[in-house]
Amino acid sequence: MTSPANPETPTVRGAHLVGSINLPDAESVLRTVSDRLGDRLRRMPDGEVGERFYWIQFQTKRFDTMQGLTRIPVEPFYIRGIFDGRPFAIDEGVAADDLVFPDLGYADAALESYATFARLRENGVIAPGIRFQVSLPTPAAITGAFVVAADRAAFEPAYERALFAELRRIVDGIPHEDLAIQWDTAVEFALLESVNIRSTQAIVPWFDDVLGGVVERAARQAAAVPADVEVGYHLCYGDVEEAHFVQPTDAGNLADVITGVLAASPRAITWFHLPVPIERDDEAFFTPLAGVEIPETTELYLGLVHHEDGVDGASRRIAAAASAVTRFGVATECGFGRGPSERTPGLLDLHAAVAQAW
Repeated sequence: MTSPANPETPTVRGAHLVGSINLPDAESVLRTVSDRLGDRLRRMPDGEVGERFYWIQFQTKRFDTMQGLTRIPVEPFYIRGIFDGRPFAIDEGVAADDLVFPDLGYADAALESYATFARLRENGVIAPGIRFQVSLPTPAAITGAFVVAADRAAFEPAYERALFAELRRIVDGIPHEDLAIQWDTAVEFALLESVNIRSTQAIVPWFDDVLGGVVERAARQAAAVPADVEVGYHLCYGDVEEAHFVQPTDAGNLADVITGVLAASPRAITWFHLPVPIERDDEAFFTPLAGVEIPETTELYLGLVHHEDGVDGASRRIAAAASAVTRFGVATECGFGRGPSERTPGLLDLHAAVAQAW
């Protein structure tokens, strides 16, 4: 992707759905998305329905069944009245490498939803050529969110092995020409921005050279996906109750991660998605992206669609983005599975109104 000297009319081609969508089940998601937005998508998620509705929180219920992990003895607090927010510690005398993880739930959900996807495509509901998108958290997300600081360095590689085993089940069970894997990369930006986050909310990095460590992990994640399966990254500044953990000053950290992953990955990256806060319709936010050389074969999606200001707001942010990049698709900043369900059809229609068809 070349960097224009002056703003140009951008090529806004296609839309991307990050993952979570507030509809009752996978079939409802796939039918609704296909009807309202299908000609503007290259891949389609199942909406992260059921236990996955609040991103990674359901993993804590898996950990509660394990030997060797115990929640620390503090007063319980609950997220949405469902998920116990107390962190886990590795029991004294237990090695992280000896932890035995149960099924994490990602492969089971992907295989079940893919069967629905394939049936709907066979019946003409989903257009040929659209891939089934599976979104997975990074191991750092689980580690940083749920494990006490002293145990994170030991826990992360153990969980990575378990998650990569789930990935192998997915790629073994879904035809590669139908599959796209997205790595949801959010806690990494909390680590990169830790000095800018209030100390009570900051996650202290457990590895030196934070940017280098984030890129190294992302390259391992890319390498774990077979070359004939699409792979992409959702770069995220958090979405707890529809709020970032900190507002990015500009796209600088996002640009650094994209540049690093493109250089370190042993395989082609199919897409990157990054957030654009609703207030940022200024060129300064996008300036760091002007120095990123994105291959023609790699798609870029800007999360500049916001339900609060519709087509007009998205158009302002598109115009500002054109000062740095001229070829991109559009998306929301994050998934919208935790917003009110009545908002979902309008958001899909808003994507369609902003994005050109492929």
